[in-house]
Amino acid sequence: MLMLLFCVSKELYAIESSCVVEVIPRVGLRTVHHVPEYVAGLFNYRGKIVPVIDLCHLIRGTSSRFCLSTRIIMVSYPRQDHGCQHLGLIAERITETLNRPETDFVDSGIRIKEAPYLGGMLMDEKGIIQRIHLEQLFADVENTYLLTAGESYINDMVKN
Repeated sequence: MLMLLFCVSKELYAIESSCVVEVIPRVGLRTVHHVPEYVAGLFNYRGKIVPVIDLCHLIRGTSSRFCLSTRIIMVSYPRQDHGCQHLGLIAERITETLNRPETDFVDSGIRIKEAPYLGGMLMDEKGIIQRIHLEQLFADVENTYLLTAGESYINDMVKN
């Protein structure tokens, strides 16, 4: 399985490359108010408004550093309504990939209820690498903060 590697502070993480559309430079984002701090903002990606999550803030509680290797991983995932959603993920040191069997990732023995997207770990010459389960991350973010097809802010206001 081909994985894209990135860092949160000095810790290594990996996401499955099959969901990655492209890796782009960090761009200016429009701030969104009244959302969790890990929601970095919105930007125009090929004519569509796309939300961006700061993985460093989500995992460690501190924003990603502004470095040349801090980039936005554009991912695409299926929504619960069978549509497709793009999401940007800001992370640090996005510079390489790793090709390892899925079975190399083992359970850490610690279950973190607040972060079910944190998966198994593997030992590598680079150190310990933890897998991020994007499908779980997408489900958590979509269920809490993202609109699905057919929803709108107006519909939400009418219900209240």
